[in-house]
Amino acid sequence: GNTLRGDDGFGPALIDRLKEKVKAVCFNAGSAPENFTGKIVKEKPNTIIIVDALHLGLSPGEYEILKKDDITKSGFSTHNISPHMFIEYLENQTKADIYILGVQPKNLSFGEEMSNSFKNTLAEITDLIVEADNA
Repeated sequence: GNTLRGDDGFGPALIDRLKEKVKAVCFNAGSAPENFTGKIVKEKPNTIIIVDALHLGLSPGEYEILKKDDITKSGFSTHNISPHMFIEYLENQTKADIYILGVQPKNLSFGEEMSNSFKNTLAEITDLIVEADNA
């Protein structure tokens, strides 16, 4: 995600919150996740969660957990690489279970702050992930 484009900064904001709170390795891949494939593969993960602002047809701040085959329905990408290609590469290289945490944005305009609905969702998801990691 891009922190300069309102709600598109959700992924980086979540990673910043989680870095010191969970045992999992967290990468802020920004708007070029393809640049992190080598680092991700090197970690040999069992599970990969990709976090992004997605047009899901939901209310702003609502979220869904998706699999690769769901993303064509979601209008997934503001990124340079095909999401399917990115996920297939990671699947082939890591054999990990891959999930996409998609959050419906309100505003992706350049120079805007994250919307209040996104800030609330950010706190909720942070708490859920920290709780699951400590279980």
